[in-house]
Amino acid sequence: MPIFTASLGSVSRTNIAFHSHLFACDITSQNHHHYHQQQQHFSSSITSVNGSRTNPPSVLRFPFFSGCCSAKRAAFFAPKVSVSSDSAAKAVGVDQEQSLSPEDVRQDRRSADWKAARTYNERGLIFEGRVEGFNGGGLLIRFYSLVGFLPFPQLGPSHSCKEPNKSIQEVARALTGSVIPVKVIQADEVSRKLIFSEKEALWSKFSHQINVGDVFQARVGSVEDYGAFLHLRFPDGHYHLTGLVHVSEVSWDLVQDVRDVLSEGDDVRVKIINIDRDKSRITLSIKQLEEDPLLETLEKVMPQDASSSPDYSENSYEIEPLPGLEIIFQELLQEDGIKDVKINRQGFEKRVVSQDLQLWLSNVPPIGDQFTLLARAGRQVQEILLTTSLDQEGIKRTLQRVLERVP
Repeated sequence: MPIFTASLGSVSRTNIAFHSHLFACDITSQNHHHYHQQQQHFSSSITSVNGSRTNPPSVLRFPFFSGCCSAKRAAFFAPKVSVSSDSAAKAVGVDQEQSLSPEDVRQDRRSADWKAARTYNERGLIFEGRVEGFNGGGLLIRFYSLVGFLPFPQLGPSHSCKEPNKSIQEVARALTGSVIPVKVIQADEVSRKLIFSEKEALWSKFSHQINVGDVFQARVGSVEDYGAFLHLRFPDGHYHLTGLVHVSEVSWDLVQDVRDVLSEGDDVRVKIINIDRDKSRITLSIKQLEEDPLLETLEKVMPQDASSSPDYSENSYEIEPLPGLEIIFQELLQEDGIKDVKINRQGFEKRVVSQDLQLWLSNVPPIGDQFTLLARAGRQVQEILLTTSLDQEGIKRTLQRVLERVP
């Protein structure tokens, strides 16, 4: 970008008398003090033809720019200098054809603003941008003399959570004219791509307030095959950050389709189980706020009266499998990774929970490659030892397949 100079009679790129800093977009240092320094520097730089110092013409004006941190910025016009002598103009080498046209000024201002946008992008700075309008894909954001684009997926969650019945177009219309915090995530002057994200700005503002283990009220946003995105409600009542609940963290039960458990707009409690601050990602869990129903032993499944003791039998060769369990064993042994299935012991409850056969995997830590299953029907509860090379999730999927095959 050319350095603009001012000399007596015109503004020139070649005859340097005053180095203007108006387009040096130093975001952290430009202020009114700089402006007065520039004015003093300019005054001391204007000389007459014979070398003596002259007072600057009264028609010369340089509008002050507060720098790139101001949401509004005055228009820049080429300065005008009146001269009384053609010979004086010739003496300082004035070339009228080199004077700046309004289009030159506009182009240089745009170039300076693209430079500012790249600086915002590189430094990760937050810009307070005015919403100029919207289209089918997102918002139009004013960035000084430029207008950039904020895709709807990069919009913060509070807008839709505040008025969940509104469409995204209605939300965008309501935002027009307002100012929102954004980050520049792409600034390509050649391809004229200036892209913003409100989500990234909110991450910078609020991510330091969250930690692993924190519990939040959350609202379900979108639901996908692999999980659901939930918006976290902060103490100020707004939903600032979004996290993912993977399908495996929705419930202790095996969930085939997240949509069977969660729907858009549901309010749930979640626990933060991981934060990737480099990638701005939050991992959430719903099931870890509930007691794991699989953390059960034979003793826990069978509540007994205080005056009586559980009735256990540990001679597995004398134990008859519960009705329907034998065929399940046969099907399990046909599955890859299942080496052996046998009944270890059984007990009898004082009450009947269900006459139907129930089978589930206990989350009791395995011993080597041996896991524990529990089966219950009527008053009987049987503990089953499953020898397998599968992990816990693999066993759950295997049990699900087998139970779907068995009538």
